[in-house]
Parts: sequence; C-alpha cells; structure tokens
Amino acid sequence: MRVTPCMSKGFLQRSVEEFKRAAGIVLKQEGIKGAQTPYELISFRQPESISECKLMSDADIGGVSTANLDWVPSNSSTTRRPGSGYARFHGNISTKLPDKRSDVERTGYAAWRTAERGPTIFGKSFWNIDPYSYLAMRIKSDGRSYLVNIQTESVVPTDLHQHRLFAKRPGEWETVHIKWNDFVRTNHGFVVEPQTEILRAKVRTVGFGLTDRVPGPFELCVDRIWATNDPNDGGGADEAQSHAFKSGELRNKHGEQITWARK
Repeated sequence: MRVTPCMSKGFLQRSVEEFKRAAGIVLKQEGIKGAQTPYELISFRQPESISECKLMSDADIGGVSTANLDWVPSNSSTTRRPGSGYARFHGNISTKLPDKRSDVERTGYAAWRTAERGPTIFGKSFWNIDPYSYLAMRIKSDGRSYLVNIQTESVVPTDLHQHRLFAKRPGEWETVHIKWNDFVRTNHGFVVEPQTEILRAKVRTVGFGLTDRVPGPFELCVDRIWATNDPNDGGGADEAQSHAFKSGELRNKHGEQITWARK
C-alpha cells in the first residue's frame, strides 16, 4: 500500500510538534506574559540536519565560485556536547564571468538557507517568531562580510530581510544577537522602499550569504539558530552592548552603502 504525503511520518511529526508548541503557548500564557523560553529554528548537532538546507552560488548561472555545506563532528575542545557537530559553509569566491553567458554581468556570491518547511494538518508551516525580540546564532566566522537572510511569506517572493553578521571574534565560537526590527527589506541586493517590518508570524527560511565579491576562500561555521528574548542567551553581555558602526554590502536606491548600527 502506498503511503500518501498527508500520512507520511514527516507530516505527522510536524503536525504533532506544531500542536505541542501552540498548546504550550496557551498553557504558559505566553500571549500575555511573553515568551519565556527560546525557540530553536535549526540545529546542526546531527548529520541529517544538513539535508534541511539549500545551497546556492553563482555556479548556478555559469560562474566558477564554489560553495559547500558540510556537517562536521565536534570534539571536546569545541563543544560540551560529545558526539554532536555543526555546519561548515565554505568554498571560494570568484568574480570571473562565464564565457558562454553574455547575459550574466555579475558573479561572486555564495549562500545557503533552510529548506521550506513542509505542510501540517493545520496548513502551511511557518516559524512564528512574533513573541521574540532577537535572532540568535552560535557561529564561528572567518571575518568576511556575511549577510543574515530572512525570508517570509511576502507579497513579493524574491524579497529578503537582511542584516550584516557582526563577528567580534573571528576564528572563535561566539553567539551573535540581532534585533528582528533591525533587519532591512531588500530585493536582489538592493533596499526596497517603502520599508516594511518582517512578517513575524510567517517566517519561511533563514540563512547566510556572502556577496562582497572579494575573490578568495571563505568559511563560516554554524552550530544553531534560534529566537529569544534574552540578549545574553548563549553569549556574554559584551556581545549585546557593543555600539560599533560599520558599512554593509547593501545599497539604497541611490547607490549609497547602508550604514549598520549594532544596537
């Protein structure tokens, strides 16, 4: 007997998890008191977690940049969780244009994002991060100018909400927090006017991109990504209190660089 998609294990598991989460919000009165516990979006502590992500680069349009997303088992020196692991996003950026694609005028990028969440008995599945103030990430960066990308159920499917990933300690594990309100709505790398806030109840995907077009190798390691109301959740207070100003790779409609403030 053939199992229909609606009765598949993934469908039932997602439905049960969605019911438990909704019931927990009601029982804990989080709608009134606010969310008290973090909400994990994705963790890379198990090998199969990599299959829940989609990899992209200019190789899709004939470019020669390379991008890989591998699962790496951790050891006792990098984590307190024996037997766990993390995702390693790595490769090489090249700005060389494809010889046989005269329509391609720009290359030099790589990115990955989580896959679309499957359906549940309650309908299409989204992350509802409305009760939370911050997106938190446990990462180890090489210091390059990565962007954090958020995709929602937008009227314009190609819209992204983006923010620079500020790594204070390149080469070391650290926790980074970004206020949901600080993300900027963009389309194809340009800021969209008028700006709108993230549709928090319908977050579809989360991921990272490298679009600085600086040739050479890159490496970004990610342990987990979650929503939280605590700016110190998983990291030190110094990470939430820095007020450094930096320039991002995004540009507004006048071609001017966007200046980011870490709040």
